[in-house]
Amino acid sequence: MPRPGFAHATAPALAHARARISPVARRRVVVMRTRVDGAAKSLVTQLRLALGSTASRASSIASARRRVRALGTATNDQSTGTRANPNAEGKDNSGRGIRRRFLEFYEARGHSRQPSASLVPEDPTVLLTIAGMLQFKPVFMGQREREMPRATTTQKCVRTNDIENVGVTARHHTFFEMLGNFSFGDYFKREACEWAWELATNEFGLNPERVWVSVFREDDEAFAIWRDVVGVPESRIKRMDEKDNFWAAGPTGPCGPCSELYYDFHPERGLDGADLDDDSRFIEFYNLVFMELNRDADGGIKPLKNKNIDTGMGLERMAQILQGVSNNYETDLIRPIIDKAASMAGLDYASCSATQKQQLKVIGDHTRAVTYMISDGVFASNIGRGYIVRRLLRRVVRNGRLLGIKPADGQSAFTPSIAEVAISMSEECDPQVVKNTARILAELEREELSFQKTLGRGEEMLAELIEKAKDSKSGLSGKDAFTLYDTYGFPLDITTDVASEAGIAVDLEGFEKAMAEQRSMSQAAHQTVDVTAGNALAQVADELGAMSEFIGYDNISSDVSNVLAIVSGGESVEEASGGARVDVVLDVTPFYAESGGQVGDNGFLHSADGAVLKVTDVQKAGGGRIIVHSATVVKGSIKKGSQVSANVDENARRRARNNHTATHLLQSALKKVLGDDVSQAGSLCGFDRLRFDFNCPKAVTEAQLLEVETLVNGWISQSADLTAEEMPIAAAKEKGATMMFGEKYGDVVRVVDVPGISMELCGGTHVSNTAEIGGFKIISEAGIASGIRRIEAVAGAGVVELLQQRDAVVKQLASTLRVPPEEIASRVSGMQKDLVAAQKLAESLRGELAVAKANALVSEARAVGESKVLVARLDGVDPGALKVAAENLATQLGDGAAVILGSANGDNVGLVALFDTKVQKDGDLKAGQVLGAAAKRCGGGGGGKPGFAQAGGRDATQLDAALDEALQTLTTALDK
Repeated sequence: MPRPGFAHATAPALAHARARISPVARRRVVVMRTRVDGAAKSLVTQLRLALGSTASRASSIASARRRVRALGTATNDQSTGTRANPNAEGKDNSGRGIRRRFLEFYEARGHSRQPSASLVPEDPTVLLTIAGMLQFKPVFMGQREREMPRATTTQKCVRTNDIENVGVTARHHTFFEMLGNFSFGDYFKREACEWAWELATNEFGLNPERVWVSVFREDDEAFAIWRDVVGVPESRIKRMDEKDNFWAAGPTGPCGPCSELYYDFHPERGLDGADLDDDSRFIEFYNLVFMELNRDADGGIKPLKNKNIDTGMGLERMAQILQGVSNNYETDLIRPIIDKAASMAGLDYASCSATQKQQLKVIGDHTRAVTYMISDGVFASNIGRGYIVRRLLRRVVRNGRLLGIKPADGQSAFTPSIAEVAISMSEECDPQVVKNTARILAELEREELSFQKTLGRGEEMLAELIEKAKDSKSGLSGKDAFTLYDTYGFPLDITTDVASEAGIAVDLEGFEKAMAEQRSMSQAAHQTVDVTAGNALAQVADELGAMSEFIGYDNISSDVSNVLAIVSGGESVEEASGGARVDVVLDVTPFYAESGGQVGDNGFLHSADGAVLKVTDVQKAGGGRIIVHSATVVKGSIKKGSQVSANVDENARRRARNNHTATHLLQSALKKVLGDDVSQAGSLCGFDRLRFDFNCPKAVTEAQLLEVETLVNGWISQSADLTAEEMPIAAAKEKGATMMFGEKYGDVVRVVDVPGISMELCGGTHVSNTAEIGGFKIISEAGIASGIRRIEAVAGAGVVELLQQRDAVVKQLASTLRVPPEEIASRVSGMQKDLVAAQKLAESLRGELAVAKANALVSEARAVGESKVLVARLDGVDPGALKVAAENLATQLGDGAAVILGSANGDNVGLVALFDTKVQKDGDLKAGQVLGAAAKRCGGGGGGKPGFAQAGGRDATQLDAALDEALQTLTTALDK
């Protein structure tokens, strides 16, 4: 059925519609028609002149005419307040098509398309990239000059503050793509609103009568633009409060009102009482932030000098609307992943139960998230970003197990097979994902197999908790249930089901309390984008309006540098003296500011009037525009505007330089020995040593470390000259320079080249010839997280110092052992063998002593029913000997033996219990249960099998009482 428009209106309706068009709208229509006519004539003329053959001319002109007719149709639709439906024209409404159309729409309006930033942000105040604006934060803050007036992006984002809603609601995700258009002091509200409306109703073909708009309650300007310029009826423009429609970076800094576009799934419900927060009716799909104000520390708000636009359109939400599905998960952005998981479980998604669909949605969403995070260098661990990867992946594994997903033939894990689908769909969002396929799949397999073991331990823990709950006749605590959920991956419903079968209740209220505490911490960590960090120095940078010039590549001193600013106690000051700790900004400096893993220089500043400052650290601030020297005034007083000489500690610089160049050689050596998949995950080039973190699935062998070390020292001895050259980043990529993934580079980069050995993008200081390094020695290699290894090493003078330290140790050992240095190893080996033999002898003797002591206790055994019970105390006996004594006593007592022994060693308590099968059966007793209660009385715990258990405690004063309780338990159970 055709959509209503002028072509279908009756004469009275047509007259009424025309009367409602404002003069402004009429003028816009006339202008647009004039532009279209002019563009059409120009296009046809150019085609006629350019085309050669008659056939091609006719074809091209016909094509041009079709384009003109399309423009004319759009113009007519705009004049009536409706839009042509792109869907009818066969436009691509796939997720890929929506992404492409959004970006091309804004490119056609002068926006520069920028790639998605890494999920690991530069901003240290944010754990993960959670918004499209994050990569432009320094520009919005005025800390970095804008490189373009307008930009458009598709930004990959991860948020975990609503993780429990994933799969439950129609549109909550951990991973999502945010399409955005940004203005940096260029266009503002009117253009942003007009283009947003044109994109939504013309390019994407949404029915204008189904699009609602919200504005901040006090933003009359935006309200007027939507009503008078765009033409949205007042009845579909809602004023909303600050919590919904006012954006702020933090307690201070840039802020401004928002305007949001909503799609109405149920217009038949009418206008009266419509609530935009009603998720069953509306979906917010486009958010426009008008960054026009600045809030100071006192709460005062003033207009920003440059007004900015920051927008975000959820790709998944627009896909839901245009693809006509009931939720985001069933769009072509996620559904293929879900279908793969369903097929591996032998299921058809369409016929799945609600619970199964929810589990599949979790798998689809979380698989996307971990795939992109691992690609960006985040590996599973128990801290920070790594914990998020681990938690999401464990939810995938857990839900997969519940659905019965099995690994494909020949595979040991199922998550890599599902992730392959996510990887195949990633290229237009982030081309790096496909390139990192091997790394992603290997990490998924490792973590899934590791979690399988954890699940096994969780099952054992749940069984123990249920047994304890039975003994104490109390339910399973909410804290324990949450530990099972958070640490061992057990969903609450499984815990409650297993507990219910055993007749045990679960403290659901306590579980929710623990969950709420974790959720609040998660929100605090991920919800806020703090664009106010470092405000004091950022304000200094803004006030200066200039950059510090670094001359340290070629110089380690500057005779004349001007003091541009002094910051003390977080405030800009004119003068500082008398031991004050200050941050000093110079216009010209030879001091290297910490970056790229290399520490900042040390040294001194001397003023002409006798002031001396000791520099202990150097950092960049103000978006990298200024170099800040952290120093202590050791003599005189330093004034703003004075001139100083700046002198870098030459020895410290040399050592840091040696270590930095050595890390480049180390990375090349690791790639040669371990494979090209090795990539840097972090580094530190200090004055005394270097540290290099890298991706590697398993420990590096001693033989491989020796090979790496030999390679590096070989390259050092080659006396290879280094070159450092600035060039366009495209040229650097073409040359094959190594880049650290996640690092943000400008258009022009510095390439450090050791010909034939290493070529990396690096802004640090380096030797001019590898021979200057002198030598290289690996100190240690270890794992610091799943899939991440760390090498610590020394270079240059550090090697000599290390050898001197180790030589001193060898000399001391040789003297103590009274053997030559070359015989130390064999002497120590012999001593170790002697020690092991002595320990075995001592253990045997202790066992014999314990047995001897225990033999005297046989007569104390009492008959209870058909069993023989012995509960006694043997102080000074270690756990191993206590076990031997219990076994000996049980043998002497014969059938029906029940032995419990306790021992005190200082404050520590050791307990052991041994029940034969008759005791277990007659008394319905388990050694672990009885002993666990005794250990708890002594401030400890433990357990074991039904026939044998060991436990410990920390309060020996309670041992007698614990043994008495154990005896009473045995007697009561067996005396029937």
